[in-house]
Amino acid sequence: MGREFLELFEDWANHYDESVNGHDQEYQEVFRNYEHILDTVVERSVGTVLEFGVGTGNLTNKFIQKGFKIYGIEPSEPMRSLALEKLPETVVVTDGDFLEFQWPEQTVNTIVSTYAFHHLTDEEKGAAIAKYGNYLQKGDKIVFADTAFESRKAYEEIVEKSKERGFHNLAEDLLREYYTTLQVLEELFIENGFTVSFMRCNEFVWVMEAVKQ
Repeated sequence: MGREFLELFEDWANHYDESVNGHDQEYQEVFRNYEHILDTVVERSVGTVLEFGVGTGNLTNKFIQKGFKIYGIEPSEPMRSLALEKLPETVVVTDGDFLEFQWPEQTVNTIVSTYAFHHLTDEEKGAAIAKYGNYLQKGDKIVFADTAFESRKAYEEIVEKSKERGFHNLAEDLLREYYTTLQVLEELFIENGFTVSFMRCNEFVWVMEAVKQ
């Protein structure tokens, strides 16, 4: 359920913000338009928000600045600590992941996440979406921004392209984690009672907006 990658993120925690700001050449394209991607997730959200994978709190902070009530879930203790240094004391960030978490007592209208859903296998993604569907009401949303590909062929091509450019860390990441296709994601959302649309943000990342029917 994604926790197998915790050690990697605990090592990355202190350098994460440098990466998203373009200081890591291998990941520059992955994080191109980063601020716009976060802003898009905020713009497409409604009501009270639950965020999975808070990381260092960059998206959370944008929601707070826009006046949203937001609850956060983050499995990495170092990431949680960094996030809480940035965020107001009133923000609650609890230990948990996409599948094992404590649902807030207050009604949630939008579930959000950025750069994290690929930590789950396709089967786990489906289980997570089904679980969220049991909590959300008609018109509520899931708004995720994550790396995904138009086809398996497109995925394989970008892995080879990364290797050719000498981006071996990026290639290893693409091979190690559970990056999926838009078709698979669309099928999972539809199967669980959502309509979904996709907006491309760079060569890797798409914003997916799913609405509960």
